[in-house]
This record gives sequence, structure tokens and C-alpha cells, in this order.
Amino acid sequence: MFRKVLPIVIGLLVLASLLPACGGGGKAVTLSIVTAGDTNMEELQRNTFGPEFVKKYPNVTINVVGTGPGDAGSQAIYTKLKAQKDAGTKTWDIDVAIVHQSIMGKMIEDGLLLKYVPDTSVAKYVISEDAKNALGTNVEGYVIPMFHSQTAIAYNPEKVPNPPKSYAELVEWIKAHPNRFGYNGVKGGMSGVAFVAGYLYWKTGKYDLLSKGPYDKANEAGWVDIFKELKSLPCVITQGNAGTLDMLNRGEIDMGPVWVDMFILWKNDGRMNPKMRMVLIEPGMPGQPMYVVIPAKAAHIAEAKKYAEFICSPEQQAAVIVGKMGWYPGIDATKVLPNVSEEAKAKLFGDIPAETLNKYGLTFPLTPYMQDMNTAYEEAK
Repeated sequence: MFRKVLPIVIGLLVLASLLPACGGGGKAVTLSIVTAGDTNMEELQRNTFGPEFVKKYPNVTINVVGTGPGDAGSQAIYTKLKAQKDAGTKTWDIDVAIVHQSIMGKMIEDGLLLKYVPDTSVAKYVISEDAKNALGTNVEGYVIPMFHSQTAIAYNPEKVPNPPKSYAELVEWIKAHPNRFGYNGVKGGMSGVAFVAGYLYWKTGKYDLLSKGPYDKANEAGWVDIFKELKSLPCVITQGNAGTLDMLNRGEIDMGPVWVDMFILWKNDGRMNPKMRMVLIEPGMPGQPMYVVIPAKAAHIAEAKKYAEFICSPEQQAAVIVGKMGWYPGIDATKVLPNVSEEAKAKLFGDIPAETLNKYGLTFPLTPYMQDMNTAYEEAK
């Protein structure tokens, strides 16, 4: 009896060993995805990308954790990875992270990231400048931008039939229309920081220096005076990114800086007057990507690479990043936009054509310059 059973058992074991190679299956894996950003970032991974990825790789379970908005969310991811590295942990408990530009310098300097992009099928589509340089840090090979988010000036065309085309024209408009322009300073959200940075670029004419370096505090002479001028303008200070949109929608202001994707999302959700428009003014305003990175000691590197490939594929970029979220694609737009509906393209590029975005879509200052900018703004009275 034993002799008859043994070949059957061996046969079953051999069959089981072959199954992982079939039908996209494999051993059961829980992939840990950690994302900085607001709740929409967490929901995107948990409710959209995650379930679609699992359909393709049913052996994978997705676990998503959000660390919160702004640079603090990315700092929390850095802190966790650095602690595990310092403790000598063999494998770390984050497989894929989605982070801001601001943290990349420390992450790469401390050896926390894997140079994984050349091993992916989407590497040939990763062509943007901010896939190579992030606020002065060489990030080539370490990151795929999941999307690019841009700031612009939103306005009510019934009150502003001829919107300003530059910061110079905007200043004159603000003077002529007291308290009808609102922004959220530098503490209430990054749309306000972007507006202030664009103002600084205009006043100094030093965009290349401030965004690419080198860093030298001597270059900051006169910043406090520049921001005194800005703060003397009759503007309304709003309560955060959403606060600017709220006041614009309620008619309490007629113009203000916004994130393009938030503006489109509010329109899609019926929270914003559909007549509202956007303009990107000269010399430009900053935007930023969110990067997909893989920690150097991730527990499931193979699956992590597949996940990064999936969410940054032309198909998912078209359907989700552009079509659903209203973001600019993170990879080569020429590979994405042919798969995007005309309606979605009109929403994204109707007010700000691609040529305008290429010309006036800027990056934020280097991290030390941006920190000093915020300090100078706060000191200006």
C-alpha cells in the first residue's frame, strides 16, 4: 500500500511545484504599499490600482497605508526605512512607496532605495526631466513619476473676462480689485507655496539658479523685501488648498492659485461651478510629481517591480491617472494620450494646452532655497 501511495504523493508535490508558473499565479504574497499624500492617494492605491493589479496577479494581496499629506507624509516613510536600515533589519516592511520630490535627497544619500527602473518594461517611457533630477538630486533609475501635478490660477470668467497672462498683469489686477484674489500663504497648502515661488522667480529672474543650484544663501539678498511687496497687496489669505477652491466657488474671491487636479476633480464631482477656468501665467508656476520608489531591502522586490510597471503603464496612466484623476501623466504623454477620451483631454488641456504647460510648468526651488523662501515670507511684515 505504501509503495502505491508514495508515487501519487510525489506526483502531487511535483504538480504543486509547477503551479506558480501558470496563469500569473505564484506563492501567496502580501505587498505593502505606503503612500504619502492626502486621502485620495491612499484611496487610489486601495480602491483602484490594488484591485486591478490583483486581478492580474491573484496570488498577491495588497496592503495600503497612508502617511498623510505634504512633505511630512514622505518624511514619515523615510524615517521608517532609515530606522530599519540602522537596526540592520534583513528585509524591510515597505515594498513600494509613493513619495514627494523633497525627500529624495535624503533617501538616496542614505542608500534606502533600489535602482529598479532599468529592469522594468516601462523604462523607455520614463523621459521627463524630473525623472532624472529632483530638486538638485540625481534620481535617474530610482524613480518613476506616477503623475505630474501642476498649479495654475483659477478664475471666474464672469468676473475676470480677460485673465492676466503674467505675474506683472496679475499684480495690477489685484491692485485694481482689492480682496478678490486669494491664496493660502506658505503654511496652508502647497498651492500657496507654488504661488509664492512663482512670484519669487518673477521678481528675481533666477529660476534656473533657484531650481537647479548651487545653493548659496548670498543669493537670497532682498527676499524679505520682495515678500513685503507681495504681502502689501490687497489679497485674501484662504484656509488651505480646499479653502481657495471653496471661496472661489462661493464667489468670495474671483481668482486664486489651485492644483489643476483638485480643480478638475471638484468639477467632476459637481463641487465647482463648471464655468470656472484656469490660466498658467508667465514666467510660470511650479508643479511636482509623486514618485514610485522601491526600498533597497523590500521583502518582495519582484512583485514590487511588477506593481510599479502596472500603475505606470500607458494603459493605467490613460484610464486612471488622466481619465479618472485628472492628473498629467507621469510617463511619456505621447504613449498615454492616444488612449485618453476626448472629454478627459479637453478637461486637462482645454485651459492649459500642452505647449503652455511645457513652457510655464516649472519646478519648486531646491529644498534649502524653498525652506529659506518660506522663512523669508513669514518674516516679511
